[in-house]
Amino acid sequence: MDLLIKGATTIALDPEHGTQPFICDIRVQGDRIAEIGSSLSDDGGRVIDATRRLAIPGLVNSHFHSNQNFLRGRYPGRPLESLMLYAYPFDPTLAPSPELVYLRTLVVALESIKNGVTCLLDDCIELPNQDHAQLEALFRGYEDAGIRANCSGHIINKQFLDTLPYAREFLPPDLADILHRAPPPTTEQYLQFATEAVRRFHNRAGRLRYVVAPSGPQRCTDDLLAAVAEFADSHDTAYHMHVLETKVQMVTGRELYGKSLVAHLHNIGALSRRLTMAHAIWITDDDIELMAQANCSVAHNPVCNLRIGSGIAPLRKLFDAGVNVGLGTDEIDCNDSGRIFDVMHLAGLIHTISEPDYDRWPTAAEIVRAAALGGARTVCLEDQIGSLEVGKKADIVLLNLDAWPFVPMNDPSVHLVYAENGSSVTDVLVNGDLVLSDGKLTQLDEAQIMAEVRERMPELTAQRDRWEAIARKYEPHMKALYMHCMAQDTGLNRLQANGS
Repeated sequence: MDLLIKGATTIALDPEHGTQPFICDIRVQGDRIAEIGSSLSDDGGRVIDATRRLAIPGLVNSHFHSNQNFLRGRYPGRPLESLMLYAYPFDPTLAPSPELVYLRTLVVALESIKNGVTCLLDDCIELPNQDHAQLEALFRGYEDAGIRANCSGHIINKQFLDTLPYAREFLPPDLADILHRAPPPTTEQYLQFATEAVRRFHNRAGRLRYVVAPSGPQRCTDDLLAAVAEFADSHDTAYHMHVLETKVQMVTGRELYGKSLVAHLHNIGALSRRLTMAHAIWITDDDIELMAQANCSVAHNPVCNLRIGSGIAPLRKLFDAGVNVGLGTDEIDCNDSGRIFDVMHLAGLIHTISEPDYDRWPTAAEIVRAAALGGARTVCLEDQIGSLEVGKKADIVLLNLDAWPFVPMNDPSVHLVYAENGSSVTDVLVNGDLVLSDGKLTQLDEAQIMAEVRERMPELTAQRDRWEAIARKYEPHMKALYMHCMAQDTGLNRLQANGS
């Protein structure tokens, strides 16, 4: 599409302007930004009058799991280890069909687009194992929606009880019988799966990419972790992993490896500039140094982290060390929203309570940068998206400056972080295509998707009810393990100390 955006107040995040707003025209030709300047001529293509619009780079959701899209508002607050019992049914009979995968993918795509997200990392988990038909449905959903997406083959190749400290002490043997019904794949099997996935799906539609995603260092064998880091380099994919999300995982590193999980990844050669660590809450100063040396990224998920009591990530320490940070919503069952503006808002607030020197509080400009350019770096696309520059992909979001979050308008970055909630988004371009125009989706029928979700929910709810009856039986055992880990000698006050 050839399109001219006229007279937009612009936050470009480019080297010249950064987050300083300026007024300009933006010419889009094909899938790229062709020209940025003043009084650009109309060459006969579509023109958007943006004199009362704010133009920003498309936002990036750096960490999300679409497999939980139908669990919005289902669970009360509970820690990850207990939540996983409920939200992740280790029952092969409950594996979703490709048709269901496609539907739930459209749900996150439409919510993302309407809230200014043009690119996301979908760390999709299928239990007991993902197959190529499910993965094809995932890619097809994002292709049809018009959004840019990075889709994983999430992998766990250890038995569940071998991924937790004290599991044999606190969890009954009959739970192991349930959780270990399906054998985990070998490293060779996963690499074969990933190789075929790259062949079929990588760079599909010019905006969809495959991602290798070990679930976490404690959930995967060392040979798989090292092999996946090498695979990402040789196949030009991103590399995504949960690292030190909870205190239980901090204890896990000590009990299983005698060291931090980050140090363990370093020792086996699995740290990489392609690696994005989701969460990274219970990391040490030594961990941060290793992460900075390896040029890793972090996907910061403050809403989820508070929703399930995981803790507060050391954002300022990461910034100071030069570790790249993007923002993520995480999954619907522990956030209840796919809105990245909610994440930006909380990221701008939560870190003020643990740092008395207010000059070290995160600025709105830092949060905006993390939501766009930082997010682009987490999926290894910073040379293509994340800022508005000539030659980059045309992923652009326009917001209405006459909407209440911007009235009266002062510093646009501050408005974006502390006032905006996504309601002001009017137009969204992805790869040069207008996927939201005057607040209306152009590729998806929102009413039809909502109707189909409502139609499917009774059956899905009944399946969940059956599994959650099993989960309730075993939750007291998991809580005992969790409380034992929480009482370990590091102390609960680290939750606040880490937020510095």
